[in-house]
Amino acid sequence: MSLLNELYSQAARIAELLKVRGEKIAVADGATGGLIAASLLTVPGALDFFVGGGVVYSLRARDVLFNQPREAYKGMRGASEDYALLQARSIRDNFGAEWGIAESGSVGGSSHPSGAPGGRSCVAIVGPDGFEVTRITETQSDARIANMEAFTRAALGALEDCLA
Repeated sequence: MSLLNELYSQAARIAELLKVRGEKIAVADGATGGLIAASLLTVPGALDFFVGGGVVYSLRARDVLFNQPREAYKGMRGASEDYALLQARSIRDNFGAEWGIAESGSVGGSSHPSGAPGGRSCVAIVGPDGFEVTRITETQSDARIANMEAFTRAALGALEDCLA
């Protein structure tokens, strides 16, 4: 069974929670490589709850999607809570959604620009009325594909918890 098939039931639950609230989400995938967004987009009628987003895998992508001055990141490192929170707030606001989710991590298999160890991911979820949550996942592994899957599962689990 493929990963997206495995995650479909969870994505459908998340979609229903958003639709019942009449709210939408924007997604900034990092080390997850688009798998958070892809999981949510497996649900028919995704336009009812999904606004858009992108894969943030370079400074250029970060600059375009988040529209923040470089100074906004001063003192921050990738795969950290403050970095992921800034991205989640920015993707939500720039896409006009009620919710934003951003994942920033070091998936492994190569060195991370910030020096974050492979197998570390931070997801941030922001919502209405100042709601903000972050969660860190550490697999202690450099296995790139397994980490992408683990980071995606962790992010979707955190999102479902926040909406439930």
